[in-house]
Amino acid sequence: MKLSICVPVYRSETILEKFVETIKKKVSFVDSYELILVNDCSPDESWTKIVELKQKYDFIVGVNLIKNFSQHNAVMAALNEASGDIIITMDDDLQHNPADIIKLYNKLVDEKYDVCYAKFLNREHKSWKILGSKFNDMVANLLVKKPKDLYLSPFRAMTKQVRDLLIGYDGPYPYVDGLILSITNNIGVVEVEHNKRFEGEGNYNFIKSVSLWTKMATGFSVLPLRFATYLGIFISLSSFLLLIIFILQKFIYDAMPNGWTSIVVLILFFGGVQLFTIGIIGEYVGRTYLNMNKKAQFIVREKI
Repeated sequence: MKLSICVPVYRSETILEKFVETIKKKVSFVDSYELILVNDCSPDESWTKIVELKQKYDFIVGVNLIKNFSQHNAVMAALNEASGDIIITMDDDLQHNPADIIKLYNKLVDEKYDVCYAKFLNREHKSWKILGSKFNDMVANLLVKKPKDLYLSPFRAMTKQVRDLLIGYDGPYPYVDGLILSITNNIGVVEVEHNKRFEGEGNYNFIKSVSLWTKMATGFSVLPLRFATYLGIFISLSSFLLLIIFILQKFIYDAMPNGWTSIVVLILFFGGVQLFTIGIIGEYVGRTYLNMNKKAQFIVREKI
């Protein structure tokens, strides 16, 4: 198999037929390919549509998840089924133009990259989502050491070797871009246009964006725990400085209520010490959590 195209499907019943037909037209540059459609327990009739399309197109592989696991988990389910030498991941709403698959494919093969991302020259998203993407970009720079000039997009190409390493991760909260950046720095970029959604509204909302940031922070970095440690140190030092200030005020003005100084200083000091201690313990608990949590990444109900 030369090419595997991995696509998570959610609320896409009315889009899928047009999407599959466009894929068929635009990937004729390879002589063998497969389109892996993973239904992430969509509430509409997306799975029924996938079954119907499978009867018409033999290059389709359909995977039906038993419940909704979220986009990145669905991508991991698709990657587990992929058998191509080159793997493409993309959305099913035609905002990612199937005509650009050949650009990603050629860039990856000709320049021998491990992964190649599509960088959108324009963004056909709502303003809040564009701002959220910029924030996500800044967070990724900090937490997963993303190169500043790299735009993380779900429209990407990768080699079979990278795919094999990705599916070795069986944690319940995968963040595909974080996994990729932990595997390789040999990453290329192709500039492409971003189309308007073919039909309907996007499925990503603010809550899902926050969930993605949380997944990135807790799944691939202990920086939040370190922040708690640094906050504890800062508060402890601040309480010590306040202690000096309150003592000076006591002697200079002698107007402080009896016991007020000692109570405030003790609360601030021990609060800081507690945060400091929790941060240290959290370092170990966080590392253990990242390695030992065995909640299912996805569960397949059926496959065609």
